[in-house]
Amino acid sequence: MAEHDGASGKVVKTDAQWREMLTPEQFHVCREKATERPFTGKYDGCKDSGIYACVCCGSLLFDSTAKFDSGTGWPSFHSPVTPDAVIEEEDTSLFMRRTEAMCARCNSHLGHIFPDGPAPTGLRYCLNSASLILKPKDSP
Repeated sequence: MAEHDGASGKVVKTDAQWREMLTPEQFHVCREKATERPFTGKYDGCKDSGIYACVCCGSLLFDSTAKFDSGTGWPSFHSPVTPDAVIEEEDTSLFMRRTEAMCARCNSHLGHIFPDGPAPTGLRYCLNSASLILKPKDSP
């Protein structure tokens, strides 16, 4: 069960609690800001309809209708389900400047945002499959 910070509504857990509920790969990607290898994630070529949620806290993040094939080897979306579902943070690791995409509810690392996506936003939310779970639209 998720712990909530009453003031902010954020899901807050210790690393030990996250490790208990996530696979080693999910923990490495989501909590340690790693990146899965391209073309290895289960959602890269996925065309199933649904809502992509955060694997850590279940927050709804991206609708499958916003997904597109970027050819990069990672699932890519042009926009989140709501503007406040994803937060952005500057990432200067690996000797480059990028914008990190994180779940607004639990601060899970999702991937990065690039300015080379399609309409309507021109953005590419390039995400790790390990940080997502696809929920069919007819499920709760």
